[in-house]
Amino acid sequence: MFYDKKQECLSKRAKHKLQSERLIDVVKRVYESVPTYRAKMDAIGLQPTDIKSIDDIVKLPFTTKQDLRDNYPFGMFARGPEDIIRVHASSGTTGKLTVVGYTKKDIDLWAECCARGLAAVGAEKKSLLHVAYGYGLFTGGLGLHYGGELLGLTVVPVSAGNTQRQIQLMVDFKADGICCTPSYAVFLGDELKKANYSTKDLNLKWGLFGAEPWTEEMRREIEEKLGLKAYDIYGLSEIAGPGVASECEFQTGSHIWDDYFYPEIVDLDTLKPLPIGERGELVFTTLTKEGMPLIRYRTRDITALDDSPCPCGRTGVRLNRIKGRSDDMLIIRGVNVFPSQIESALISSDERISSHYHITVDRINNLDVIEIAIELKEDAIFDEIKSIEGLVSKVKADVASAIGVTADIKLLSCGSIKRSEGKAQRVTDKRQK
Repeated sequence: MFYDKKQECLSKRAKHKLQSERLIDVVKRVYESVPTYRAKMDAIGLQPTDIKSIDDIVKLPFTTKQDLRDNYPFGMFARGPEDIIRVHASSGTTGKLTVVGYTKKDIDLWAECCARGLAAVGAEKKSLLHVAYGYGLFTGGLGLHYGGELLGLTVVPVSAGNTQRQIQLMVDFKADGICCTPSYAVFLGDELKKANYSTKDLNLKWGLFGAEPWTEEMRREIEEKLGLKAYDIYGLSEIAGPGVASECEFQTGSHIWDDYFYPEIVDLDTLKPLPIGERGELVFTTLTKEGMPLIRYRTRDITALDDSPCPCGRTGVRLNRIKGRSDDMLIIRGVNVFPSQIESALISSDERISSHYHITVDRINNLDVIEIAIELKEDAIFDEIKSIEGLVSKVKADVASAIGVTADIKLLSCGSIKRSEGKAQRVTDKRQK
């Protein structure tokens, strides 16, 4: 089993020493090789020699996605083309991709982190891994693929799409584990039933799901529909890809591999660091990356950190479940609303409600209005119209209680909402058009 106990269970003192040494090194490297960082540091009168330990990280400037876009495509790279062996990219709202470059060492480190995550949920050399994340510029598929191979698993690189083939391969190959987005896992569970298979036809024991925020309610739904134990995995292409943090068998939060990626939580308004346990925006510094190191990168993800002991013995600070993204947060009539809050309320409201929904926000007569279209489960039964009206009223009340805003509820028949083979598109905000 791939479990580097010495590295993953470092004492606080040893971790502080290692993180300090690596931060000092990476700050020196980016100052010397990335003009944007040199300009940022010069602007505030900061020299690399001013960074003497990890405690000095608060002196450093932040990096944003706009910095990456402004330096498109390769302006943030710290190494030349002779050292960059791979490029990944994620789409952006401005039309410009966010481009990331990797050296051979970066790829090996990424594979190690994914292998750590797989091992933490019980994957072993004899395991067969079904990878249903997309392959290509998106980092999902290749990250878990290389991590699985490093761990010694048999990897099935199915990629996203062709759902009927996915199901047939899971039935025939008897995969032990699966990796994909949580919304696609739900879809696979629905299609499994339509194909007249059940969880008894599968051999799935565990799944690593990420790339989009998801709730505890959705975790339980995935576990029921696929007959496995569902674990959270966190990552983003700018930092490495999936595998920056992963849950272990005890599910006490996702262990951040903080010997490689140093996390901070900052206040959304002041950007001042917050103490462990308080919720704010997640910020990462890559401590060892060569191709494109990032200093205090603002992820826009909203969460909190936990450094209490975990029964597994790993000492990496843990990441609480992502509440949402600050740039996905909806401000409706002055109230901050995250789609994940709505999802949690919907799934727990009534057993006839499915996890397939879509949120539409509009502004009518200068007033924000929100409509939530929700699919009913295929076997949902209603005796009379009053029963339907009663369900609408209940869901409406549950959502209002969860988010503090009243929404219009629209019930749809099963299959009405378009399915996604990658990240689910949950929101349409017409106010921005």
